[in-house]
Amino acid sequence: MPWQLPCSRIHNAAGARDQFYLPVGEGGEAITTTQLLTNTNRLQRPLWPFTMLTKLRITPRWIIFSLDLLFSVLGIIIAHMVRQSITHASYENSFLLREVIFILIANTCIFYLLQVHTGIVRYSGAQDTLRIVIALLFSTLMLLMVNELSLLHPIGRDYSRGIIAVYGSIAVLCLLAYRFIVKYVFHYLSRNQHLKRYVAIFGAGMSGITTKKVLDNDPNSRVEVEFFIDDNKNKVGKQIESKSILSFETFVNRAKKANISELIIASYGLSAKRKNEIVDFCLSNKIKVTTIPPYHKWIDGSFNFTQVKGIQIEDLLERAQIKIDNQKICEEISNKTILVTGAAGSIGSEIVRQLVQFNPRMLVLCDQAETPLHSLDLELQALGMQEQTVLYLADITNEKRMREVFEKFQPEFVFHAAAYKHVPMMELCPSEAIHNNVLGTQLLADLSMEYGVERFVMVSTDKAVNPTNVMGASKRLAEIYVQTLSVNPACTTRFITTRFGNVLGSNGSVILRFKQQIESGEAVTITHPEIQRYFMTIPEASQLVLEAGIMGEGGEIFVFDMGKQVSIDEMARKMIRLYGYEPERDIEIKYTGLRPGEKMFEELLSDGENLLPTHNASILIARVRTADPEMIQYAYQDLKKMIAEKQNEQSFIQKLQKLVPEYNTKTNIFE
Repeated sequence: MPWQLPCSRIHNAAGARDQFYLPVGEGGEAITTTQLLTNTNRLQRPLWPFTMLTKLRITPRWIIFSLDLLFSVLGIIIAHMVRQSITHASYENSFLLREVIFILIANTCIFYLLQVHTGIVRYSGAQDTLRIVIALLFSTLMLLMVNELSLLHPIGRDYSRGIIAVYGSIAVLCLLAYRFIVKYVFHYLSRNQHLKRYVAIFGAGMSGITTKKVLDNDPNSRVEVEFFIDDNKNKVGKQIESKSILSFETFVNRAKKANISELIIASYGLSAKRKNEIVDFCLSNKIKVTTIPPYHKWIDGSFNFTQVKGIQIEDLLERAQIKIDNQKICEEISNKTILVTGAAGSIGSEIVRQLVQFNPRMLVLCDQAETPLHSLDLELQALGMQEQTVLYLADITNEKRMREVFEKFQPEFVFHAAAYKHVPMMELCPSEAIHNNVLGTQLLADLSMEYGVERFVMVSTDKAVNPTNVMGASKRLAEIYVQTLSVNPACTTRFITTRFGNVLGSNGSVILRFKQQIESGEAVTITHPEIQRYFMTIPEASQLVLEAGIMGEGGEIFVFDMGKQVSIDEMARKMIRLYGYEPERDIEIKYTGLRPGEKMFEELLSDGENLLPTHNASILIARVRTADPEMIQYAYQDLKKMIAEKQNEQSFIQKLQKLVPEYNTKTNIFE
């Protein structure tokens, strides 16, 4: 078998520095670089001790059972030897033989009943220790009881309570000692293989300690924890399991010397700003950054090495957790029938997940996408919500189907999230945007008013502000219609509109597109190097929709605090680095030019609009221009007529321009 020479560390594809051993030929010749790169399997072959261990099968139970009996017998023999050395008292072999036979019989029964031998020795833990202690406690008590009874017999012999006590102690130590020696040896050999990586754990709390134990106990992890990092000054300078706790500043100075290839973030209290600082340093120094799953995703209260995942760009764009008035929402939602349109979409499905927590009487889930709706149903079934949910496959522009849902279920709340939202697609199909986003909203709003719905909450977009595309203009026109209904004296329904920007991870999100391109090795395409966007997490947006919908008195357009706009170019470059690649070198970045209807920057307010605060700092009220209700009614009748007559797409663009004066049509292909 070819022998191996240790070689210096190199960077792997993921940017990690790995220790490997350079194979040498049978004749001692060096392996060329080409051979080295093409012979990956040979390069990654573990050292012989680990190879042997991976082939080692789990020891049969009967061997463990026999060893336990052997060590328990050894315990009574040592106990007699200890007594003899202390008291110089001799003992008869016949009495010792009786004790050995008694212990063999008693322990055979006790060990079998308590299943002491069933644990895998190399994974021995607290439960195994407890079983052994209990088993030998019973054994000691039985021996003590027999000793006391034997004294009642005329020819009885006092075995000495001291011997019995020493026996119990030594037997426990022997059974535990050989288990932990085997465990340590196995662990030591399995950890000392040539592909070992050195990692640091950020977070010296319970999560960090648990993470280290998971890594130590998993032979497939092939990592060695070098030290912990924590921002808590009270912990810095101390040790956990012989590993030092450093401040991040100290880690910065020691990372290269310690050959750290990975940093595992095991702290849930870090702000997005702090995460970005940590990640920026790690990426600039070729250190991979990973995170552990949140507590609710741990399996049976623990997690395994495979659940440690690379940090995602979404983790770095998160903001401080918002606070919503759950009590108020619960009072309004509890025991109500709620209709959610677009229920299978990104926002709609998260609204459903949020609503489930507030114990509604019934959730009617309406969507025209069959497969996603079915997937949502399976998810709700797993939560035991099948009796409280109704699937309703329908197009919101189908008046017959929509009237049927209002007649049959009599919803008290409507959350309207159904819409066509892809900007380039709607630029090509203005008539479809108007049919679905405008007339579909009108139909739902009219039916809500007709059937006495308490609240109608419409999900809008920041693209409705000074729109430069058909999608944004259609949503602005829908906003206008909903507002006009609120001024109707005969209307008892409270119509509320919520407006926010892009959501992280939504269907069609630029982040998902970037991930696909990076994972396939394609060039990452960005429309413009200076383009910026607002981002919000899906749960955050959905929670704010619920609270805004509850606090609204009718007619308001609620605008969410979106924070600062994010540079798409910077975000793409950071995503590439998170995958272990270098922008421009490993993954090309291409600028394709702004698409039809696309803005450089998003806006939350149109010209002449302003904001009013609410009790929730994350929710503001936009003071927007109002429209003549009668004029809007006539306009919608014209739009219906145009749809029925199947007029050309350019005529719809011209109609939108008249109804939404701030709509800039210059980039539309039909112009």
